[in-house]
Amino acid sequence: MRTTTANLAELDRQWIEIDADGKVLGRLATEAARLLMGKHRPIYTPFLDTGDFVIVVNASRVKLTGRKEEDKIYRRHSGFEGGLIERRASIVRQRTPLRMVEEAVRGMLPKTKLGDAMYRKLKVYAGATHPHTAQKPTKREVA
Repeated sequence: MRTTTANLAELDRQWIEIDADGKVLGRLATEAARLLMGKHRPIYTPFLDTGDFVIVVNASRVKLTGRKEEDKIYRRHSGFEGGLIERRASIVRQRTPLRMVEEAVRGMLPKTKLGDAMYRKLKVYAGATHPHTAQKPTKREVA
């Protein structure tokens, strides 16, 4: 019996839409990362990008549990000395609500070129509408 490897030429990538309204950020991010990596498919191969495209809508309404709204800090650095910028989750939600979902999903993907390719298939939108209706995405419910 031979082991079969996924053939990327025959791979049919789906478009999956996830509504983040009222969903917990971590649970939403794990489901999105799983779909992006392709772990839900029987042909999953760790060294190939067998995942689907994921559209996350209503990212501004994602839920944080506990006191994370006040305690969680998002950090970035400009690259210059003293260039560390720290913002609380409540401020990030007001200014750039997409960043919360994008960073959560990005942290759950591999830290390689393969992970970069998977991350490029993630589309996040603050509102309920998105420009990918031509791809006919299927809706996926997150627990």
